[in-house]
Amino acid sequence: MSKKHPIISVTGSSGAGTTTVKATFDQIFRREGIKAVSIEGDAFHRYDRAAMKAELAQRLAEGDATFSHFSYEANELERLESIFRTYGETGTGETRHYVHDDAEAERYGAAPGTFTGWAPFEDGSDLLFYEGLHGAVANQQVNLAALADLKIGVVPVVNLEWIQKIHRDKASRGYTTEAVTDVILRRMHAYVHCICPQFTQTDINFQRVPVVDTSNPFIARWIPTADESLVVIRFRNPRGIDFPYLTSMIQRSWMSRANSIVIPGPKMDLAMQLILTPMILRLIAESKRA
Repeated sequence: MSKKHPIISVTGSSGAGTTTVKATFDQIFRREGIKAVSIEGDAFHRYDRAAMKAELAQRLAEGDATFSHFSYEANELERLESIFRTYGETGTGETRHYVHDDAEAERYGAAPGTFTGWAPFEDGSDLLFYEGLHGAVANQQVNLAALADLKIGVVPVVNLEWIQKIHRDKASRGYTTEAVTDVILRRMHAYVHCICPQFTQTDINFQRVPVVDTSNPFIARWIPTADESLVVIRFRNPRGIDFPYLTSMIQRSWMSRANSIVIPGPKMDLAMQLILTPMILRLIAESKRA
């Protein structure tokens, strides 16, 4: 954690909606004139697509059916920790991109399923922004949670998370429902042991809860809409949070616990703007004073 070079980390599993949350952060950065350098969790996978396929096959042959991108050992978490620490100390660092599809291949000049080369951050940034699977990991090997100044968890209820993942992977990556289901099952062990513990480290969690039937996510024809959802916002430390202001500004919202507020689904962007903008500005002000 650094006053001079702050780090914001948004953490959530595949299908959680972290990309949508990143778009809201980008809006805040543009509006407030904040220069952020962004890094993606996928850039720190240990294996490219072909190597991961081979590693999965080897692990399965050895009797391990739980290895996945969610697993700590499938990612370069020590390198990510080093980049967090270096940025906090000097405001510098480096990143790369994992190329998911043909559109990204054209953009980055690398084949789908591979990585671009490592490249340094642009000079003069105000903060570092991370979005991915492991931004708040704290285990015996690394402590990323201690190095990030603001940690956000994106945690829809698990059936909704699966519905979103199934629809995304089928639409954008050409997978079948059966193939995505196999991935979900393989990732479950690491989801429990590697992903969920991070949400006790995050400063704020945004959890979308559908109010329509999602009992069988594997046959759901549509993703529940924002109008068909509520969002539970939990603050790890509610001290200093002006709950009366938030409930007055966000219509039909209420406090469910002393550290939690519930809002209508369509109001999530507004809530993020109201909650996160002053926090980000405070980080920038402390950075300039430092």
